[in-house]
Amino acid sequence: MDRSVLYLHGFTSSPTGEKATRVRELLTDRGIGFNAPDLNVPTLEKLEFESMVERALEASENEPPAVVVGSSLGSLVALEVVRRGVRKPVVLIAPALGVAVHWIDHVAEGDPVLLYGGSEDECTVHRGFFERMKLVTCDQDAPATAVTVFMGTEDESVPFERVREVWERWESSGLLVSGSRFVAVEGGDHSLASSMEMIAEEIVRRARE
Repeated sequence: MDRSVLYLHGFTSSPTGEKATRVRELLTDRGIGFNAPDLNVPTLEKLEFESMVERALEASENEPPAVVVGSSLGSLVALEVVRRGVRKPVVLIAPALGVAVHWIDHVAEGDPVLLYGGSEDECTVHRGFFERMKLVTCDQDAPATAVTVFMGTEDESVPFERVREVWERWESSGLLVSGSRFVAVEGGDHSLASSMEMIAEEIVRRARE
């Protein structure tokens, strides 16, 4: 395989999560390599956004990607690695755009914060992670590369309108790279399970540009 994608998974997920596994299968069938680092660093309980970005940058150095793919929180990591020099097309799946600054206002009380992981097992994340996410601004400006956003209109985790507002800000700035597009998936939830074939085709198209 002469092309591969850097896949950055979402919050409480992993490189073997359901969405990552499905994307991997679809891309492998199409002759595209798949590099998905574990972003739960240093651990999920002690999660730090900067550590996630560093892990993604290291993965991109070891296996230079043709496309950077981000899912949910991984979309913010994707935007940050592009900002730091990985100038490749970006595909964002149910991206957490415009969410980080509000996150701390919606998590449970206490430190650490009790939540449920992708496996439905209880886990905790230190409160400082959510507080520091308020300082993450990588979604303020349009990325310097072509970007495709897939967003379900019925996403139960990330408000559709908030993501749409970020996209419209990018559009109005005049800085969106030609060919960028926003795909609203009518009735789609956060998993976008019924749209994986369409998403995979877009990733392949970007990889072959």
